[in-house]
Amino acid sequence: MSQPEADAFPLEGVDLEHPNVARVYDYYLGGQANYAIDRVFGEQALAKFPFVRPAAKANRLFLHRAVRYLIKQGVRQFIDIGSGVPTMGSTHQVADELVSDAKCVYIDNEPVAVAHSQILLEREEVTDRHAVIQADLRDPDLLWRRVAETDVIDLDQPVALLLIAVLHVTQPGPDGTDIGPQAVARYRELLSSGSYLVISHGTADGVPEIRKREMAEFGKMYDKSATPVIWRPHGEIEKFFGDLPLVEPGMTWTPLWHPEESGENAPVVEFDSPNDSVVWVGMARKP
Repeated sequence: MSQPEADAFPLEGVDLEHPNVARVYDYYLGGQANYAIDRVFGEQALAKFPFVRPAAKANRLFLHRAVRYLIKQGVRQFIDIGSGVPTMGSTHQVADELVSDAKCVYIDNEPVAVAHSQILLEREEVTDRHAVIQADLRDPDLLWRRVAETDVIDLDQPVALLLIAVLHVTQPGPDGTDIGPQAVARYRELLSSGSYLVISHGTADGVPEIRKREMAEFGKMYDKSATPVIWRPHGEIEKFFGDLPLVEPGMTWTPLWHPEESGENAPVVEFDSPNDSVVWVGMARKP
């Protein structure tokens, strides 16, 4: 992958003319870091597609379980790209419940998400171990340098790279085509030995027929927003891991990935069947 110039992907300002995927996702989770335009979009989506809210919550709970699993594997460093707004429990909060030496850097290109994350870290007085930066997923080398500059993460040591519900948001390159797969391939190269890659991705592959139709219509709503989405089939999602070996149970639906790692007071999200969750997830370790 050719390395883009530092200004190849200018960072966003606050856009109140269009709904934003991070702020709308916050609305789905019941958060407050959203604007009227995001709430209107979210209300329209939930009115037509009520499955979206439980799917979003199940995805968030997968993140929580992944962090708990990783802590048990000895991981203490987390890089959360496309972290969004800190709603319904953030990566560092889950980790800090278990250990006192976890470190986390949050990255998002949406300034509202970054600002709310910074406020949360300052309020909790944990900025010595956790940080947030505004950067773009599409520029891996620049983002990696920005992470190093926080002095929070030692990139020579194992990290957990979290790409949770971000890769199904189209990542257009200079020619307008999605460069998400190329960017993730570069992140795999940048990861040190012993690191983990964690991915969740919306899909219409293998879901009930009615849900497949709804996913297509739901995607069309985002096509009209500033952040179009792409529902990849399972095989394309799995390619994001390259040749990294998957952690058991391999790729699966959100409710099925290590349910034993749910916290004591974790909310329960009910589905008629696991594939109603519409999010395909997995974790891999770099040897």
